[in-house]
Amino acid sequence: MDKINVAVVGMSFGLEFVPIFLAHPNVGKVTIVDANEKILQAAKERYSLGDNQSTTNLDAVLADPEIDAIHLLTPPASHAPLSVRALNAGKHCACTIPMGLNIDELHQVIEARKKSKKRYMFMETTLYEREFLYIQELAGSGKMGRIQYMTCAHYQDMEGWPKYWDGFPPLKHPTHAVTPCVYLSGKFPEKVYGRGSGRVREELIKPYGCPFAFESALINMEESDITIEMERFLYGVARSYSECFRVYGEDISFEWQQADKEDPILFERTGALKKVEIFASTNEKERYLRGSEITERRIKVPDYASRLPEEIAKFTTKTVYNNENTHLSFTQGGGHGGSHPHLIHEFVRSIIEDREPVPDDIMGAYLTGVGILAHESAMAGGKVIEVPQFKKLR
Repeated sequence: MDKINVAVVGMSFGLEFVPIFLAHPNVGKVTIVDANEKILQAAKERYSLGDNQSTTNLDAVLADPEIDAIHLLTPPASHAPLSVRALNAGKHCACTIPMGLNIDELHQVIEARKKSKKRYMFMETTLYEREFLYIQELAGSGKMGRIQYMTCAHYQDMEGWPKYWDGFPPLKHPTHAVTPCVYLSGKFPEKVYGRGSGRVREELIKPYGCPFAFESALINMEESDITIEMERFLYGVARSYSECFRVYGEDISFEWQQADKEDPILFERTGALKKVEIFASTNEKERYLRGSEITERRIKVPDYASRLPEEIAKFTTKTVYNNENTHLSFTQGGGHGGSHPHLIHEFVRSIIEDREPVPDDIMGAYLTGVGILAHESAMAGGKVIEVPQFKKLR
């Protein structure tokens, strides 16, 4: 097998991924699926697709033996049920975040993947964004020294989004924040301690019963002395969008920029002690050595299009969204750091090469589950909760 046929389900955010699949050298036929006939027709016309490449009938797609893989870009509550259906139908499955809305749903997806013997990929963008790829290289080189602490956040004002997002608990959907830090730690989450802060409007509390404007958590990693701090808000906070992480190493630390127009900062310990001049009570000038000499500099994070086939490399910077054609999760996400073609390439190649994709369902369960449990901890006033050992389910 050197080509696969793919169905892309959900033509709102899914519109961004269709041209990447169409251009990928290992993809044959691309079928688009959406329940909304008007949206489907617009997507069909945009990409000059034939009548046999679009449908509102998902059941027919799942029953079609010519379709090898499904990419789900549908509302969150549908992710686990549709993933299970796709896997049970004998299709490889890629699913946008989150993997599910409760721990039981995560187990259901894993069980369906194991029974089907098909591939499941958790399509988390931050694992392939430029910033993560850069820091992954830097940490891997050993130049950062021992990683001592990491923090991560996903700040997003979701006023005006579809109604099913109203009052959504902040850390119930954590993966844009926590994924880079978990992968940099090289370990699995073990325990989580969550807290809530502030309060949203009464009408936003009703749908999910969560009163908090902000949720934060501390994550303990298995067999590690690293702690990860995680936070998120969705409503009632005056702060622009950011998916960000910070990594503090012995020799080099990385901090995400505060504003979009800025660049990230690297702090580097030179090894020398900092010279400090003070004056004694006699006004006699004295010199002391206090603390390490720390330099700081803004950096330009490189693009990683060279890791991709030539046919899709342009999609790290070229998107289908513009001022006339927008999608909030993409425009507010700053383009997701050029990650989309990397995600598609990893999913396609994992099928062609018959191997587990990165991230797979086990990592998807950890990345999703640690947030679900952090929210439960916050609602319980800060109860420490153990994360299930999903790794044993491989």
